[in-house]
Amino acid sequence: MDRGTERDAPPGRAAGNGVAAAGRIPLAVVVVDRAGLVSHWSRGARRLFGTAREEAVGRPVVDLLPVSGALPEDDESAPYGGYAAYDGLGPDLESSLDGGLSYPAAGRARLTSADGDRIDVLWWAYPLVGPGRERLLVLAADAGALRHEDAGAGAAVERIAPGFALHTDFPGSEELAGRLPEILPSMSVGESARIVAQVLELGYPILEFSQNDRVPVTPDWGVPRRAERKARQERAAAAAVSGEPLPPDAEDEGEDLEYAAVRERLEFLNEVSGRIGTSLDLSRTIVEVSRAVVPRFTDVAGTYLREQVVAGEGFSEGVPDTTTMWHRVALEHTDEPGRWDDVVPVGEAMPFPAHTPFFQCMTTGEPVLVPRISEQLGHMIAAQFEKRDIRPLITGRSMLVVPLKARNVVLGFMILLRHPERVEFNDMDRVTGAELAARAGLVLDNARMYTYQESVAETLQDSMLPHIAPRMSGCDIATRYLPGTLLGRVGGDWFDSVKLPGSRTALVVGDVMGHGLNSAAMMGQLRTAVQTMAALDLPPAQLLRNLDDLAQRLGEHYLATCLYAIYDPIASELEIGNAGHIPPVLVRAENGHSDLLDLPTGAPIGVGGVPFESVRVRVAPGDRLVMCTDGLVEVRGEDIGVGLATLCESAAHPAASMDDACDTIIRALNTRGGRKDDVALLMARLNGIEPEDVAQWRIGHDPQEVGRARAVVREQLHVWGLASLTEVTELLVSELVTNAVRHSHSRPIDLRLVRGDTLLCEVDDDDHTLPTLLSAGPLDDAGRGMRLVSTLAREWGTSRTNSGKTVWFELTVPRRRPV
Repeated sequence: MDRGTERDAPPGRAAGNGVAAAGRIPLAVVVVDRAGLVSHWSRGARRLFGTAREEAVGRPVVDLLPVSGALPEDDESAPYGGYAAYDGLGPDLESSLDGGLSYPAAGRARLTSADGDRIDVLWWAYPLVGPGRERLLVLAADAGALRHEDAGAGAAVERIAPGFALHTDFPGSEELAGRLPEILPSMSVGESARIVAQVLELGYPILEFSQNDRVPVTPDWGVPRRAERKARQERAAAAAVSGEPLPPDAEDEGEDLEYAAVRERLEFLNEVSGRIGTSLDLSRTIVEVSRAVVPRFTDVAGTYLREQVVAGEGFSEGVPDTTTMWHRVALEHTDEPGRWDDVVPVGEAMPFPAHTPFFQCMTTGEPVLVPRISEQLGHMIAAQFEKRDIRPLITGRSMLVVPLKARNVVLGFMILLRHPERVEFNDMDRVTGAELAARAGLVLDNARMYTYQESVAETLQDSMLPHIAPRMSGCDIATRYLPGTLLGRVGGDWFDSVKLPGSRTALVVGDVMGHGLNSAAMMGQLRTAVQTMAALDLPPAQLLRNLDDLAQRLGEHYLATCLYAIYDPIASELEIGNAGHIPPVLVRAENGHSDLLDLPTGAPIGVGGVPFESVRVRVAPGDRLVMCTDGLVEVRGEDIGVGLATLCESAAHPAASMDDACDTIIRALNTRGGRKDDVALLMARLNGIEPEDVAQWRIGHDPQEVGRARAVVREQLHVWGLASLTEVTELLVSELVTNAVRHSHSRPIDLRLVRGDTLLCEVDDDDHTLPTLLSAGPLDDAGRGMRLVSTLAREWGTSRTNSGKTVWFELTVPRRRPV
């Protein structure tokens, strides 16, 4: 133990009690596997027990650690407590070695060294559990190192007993956790981490000097610092050149250098692990992996991935073959800028033939080491690059090809090259490269799976959200959808618009409570139901009532809010129903004022048994209606009224277009921190339809009225300057009015024409039977009228009304020639 001063002593113990204050002790570390064989034997174990590591590893532990004898606890005649006159480490350790103890044990004993000296030994034993093959960890120390160097042979010392602290609040616990893996270099990082975790869980090793004074044991294995290692390397190299014998401590130096090299590799791998995988973005992860190894481990790093990995697609888990396409996704190097860019550009895709080391790596899943690329191998590799000579870039360099794989599937590989003047890759580099590639492969696979799942989620969401036309009859529409930033890209928010009879448009915004696939599926069902019921021309309150009944049938745990509005551009009126949703904003074109519409709140869809009401609101041409979900205005920890006020303010800002107006709202509200929910936004500019663009007539039940209908339509089209549509319009109007005259009852027939982006014709009667397309034969008297309408009209449809039905068709209006 190092000598210490009083200020270095742990709490509760002074430095003047005959034992050094610092708790650093050279430890022997022995690991025993489940077969009772030594799997790890540290340098300290060699020094303490006199057996070299090569002789110890693989031998039964009972042949190397003396464990027989008894240890009286009450013999105070010997220094440091009672020691019997025998050689052995005590029965507790013997029980631990035999697997008889499932809890940690500690003890003290006296051994006889190879030169006949008596050695006082302290030991700790930890039983290990878990999936690994290690069964027992034994720590041992020379108790003689605890004496003061200046203490006489008869100096009084306290009784010393090894034990365990049940918690790790002693100084040095973090150091043990950080440094113990350094003396377990023959194990993987995961195995050594598992051992450290169990040591800290079972009890931190301590020395007890009395009933109350305890000192933590901190390992001190004396690994030289980097400067010392370099000096020793230089001395060894000079001795090798001169032929002189190595210094007496050459063996220790070689072992120190071995441990130092292992520790340096572990530090490098830990550093790389900390630099890669900082995000789940595949492109960024690829760059991180490439830059992590240049220039410390290699001078050139080229990363290749399967074509499907780059595209974010799934692929079979079979072994790649010569037809598999590999994309060069990254290239990092220390050469002069641009040297590699033209010869091996990033983004190129190519297969690799079976005789290349790259094919060997990706088919076996094992690293391939080429100490130096010969002229022949350089020519063979260069043959893959048509009209480009890659030989000057690779010939004479050391190459290591490592697979990037996860779950035993090769995702890609990395080609690592070192400059000719740099030391070649060796077997230790091969192991380091394999560990590096394994970690990088897992990170890349996580990013790949995230990218794939994100793509699936976006596809699902896009398939559920409608692609709304920017222009409807009498109004312009713009929409925005923002996925949740923290809760996944699939949510339950939606918007929609539905064409209704009479040039009207239904505008819908809804929000299913919750997130994820269940909410998205529920949203799809509700949206389909709204479209179906809107086509029946139900008033808002009735539609919400039916939607609530449907949600009850779908499941008692489904809840959603919904805002349903019908815009009549001819009557300049909105009819709105609300089911627990935040109110819409109406921006008046006359003065630019914006206000939240005062609507009955209503209960969410799915509550059941609650009545719904609708409100009629007069609007003017140019007014804008803004409907959104609460994810846009609601922020955790903030009153929703703040978000609604911001919504009103931002909606009133003048904008060059509807899209610009939506972007203004998004910028104003989405920059606030804390948004986690998805957002649906729908804005409609209510342009209205001028009275001079609407013409309507009442038609009687006399068949002669069909001729009058053709005449008034012909005259109106002439007034509107749409004479080119006269022939087809007369023909289709004649068919619809004839059917209405034939099937209607008592109420007069209404005929209406509306001029807009299209020419709309509607015929209303009091018959509730909807016409359908029929397959008329050559001798049939009926069935051809609606087939004719379907063939000649741009679009047509039917819907029921309270008093009967409406049949309509649209024709494309010719573009007006510029004057």
